[in-house]
Amino acid sequence: MKKILIVFGTRPEAIKMAPVVEAFRNDNVHFETKVCVTGQHREMLDQVLDFFSIIPEFDLNLMKPNQSLHELTANIILEFKNVLEVFTPDYVFVHGDTTTSMAVALTSFYAGIKVCHVEAGLRTNDKYSPFPEEINRQITGRIADFHFAPTESSRQNLLKENVEDAKVFVTGNTVIDALLKGKKIIAQNVFSSVEELKSICGSENEFILVTGHRRENHGKGFDNIILALKDIARRYPTINIVYPVHLNPKVKGPVEKELSGIPNVKLILPQPYEAFIWLMDNCKLIITDSGGVQEEAPSLGKPVLVMRDTTERPEAVEAGTVILVGTNKEMIVAKTVELIENDEKYKSMSTLNNPYGDGVAAAEIFDVLKKSEL
Repeated sequence: MKKILIVFGTRPEAIKMAPVVEAFRNDNVHFETKVCVTGQHREMLDQVLDFFSIIPEFDLNLMKPNQSLHELTANIILEFKNVLEVFTPDYVFVHGDTTTSMAVALTSFYAGIKVCHVEAGLRTNDKYSPFPEEINRQITGRIADFHFAPTESSRQNLLKENVEDAKVFVTGNTVIDALLKGKKIIAQNVFSSVEELKSICGSENEFILVTGHRRENHGKGFDNIILALKDIARRYPTINIVYPVHLNPKVKGPVEKELSGIPNVKLILPQPYEAFIWLMDNCKLIITDSGGVQEEAPSLGKPVLVMRDTTERPEAVEAGTVILVGTNKEMIVAKTVELIENDEKYKSMSTLNNPYGDGVAAAEIFDVLKKSEL
């Protein structure tokens, strides 16, 4: 029996790794599976663990106020080394592009343990956009032994970097697995967070969902985003703009200063996963700088305007489910107006297929590793 250690530290990682945890924990014949969380995000991470009923065997609890990337990276390496010495896994699973993933992969490499990279091969090839995620995933990609790419485009990125073809597997993205399971859980249960949102948001399909937190947008970028949202709110006073505001002071400060008090702008706290699924599923469109939302929204039939100049998820742009608008005020406003007023444009974006898979990615990842051990 091989020993599997699945590691993550942030809310997005937890969402996308939950289906992988379930797939491996359902098999106790071939694999002994344990979960380690670094706590890079704390409260938001714990919400996802509760939602998917995941109890980690190891919790490094590394989140600290005002912690620098230098401190976080060093602490992960030192603390995770101790976990490896206790559990001695055969394989360590990491996800995507976080500091947790990069530091855990490096620590595992130092210990001679094979690394499996979920959501491998995403690239902008601009090391500062997104920062520090682009370099995190490139470093992880150089270390990994198994590369689980969500799309053919991601696979091609890896092959261009001379990754061995036999070690790259196109599986789709596990975020779709999580989304589909999450919708079922919500349909079968009553969540107070969802009930509260129903009273805040107004009529179904008549509110715009906004999220924003990227470091590269701090400062002038967020100033432009705020001006755009003010303009949209003024143009469409009967359409609510619902904005779960990130807790980072560089986001929260200017957003609350400039947007508080506008009647149809609803500034709310960051939402638990079930509430955020409800928001995506019931909004008219989404304006975001998030990576995961670009993947999830097409499965819900929601057009997405991405407030970034580049994206490591070009498949959505090519498929027509996503439009890059950067932090250009005029572009954000113009594309929002088009989607509200042009029914044909809206329908064309909301009825396209999701290029990121159909909800079986975790099963495919499990099958790859199981076959490698037979």
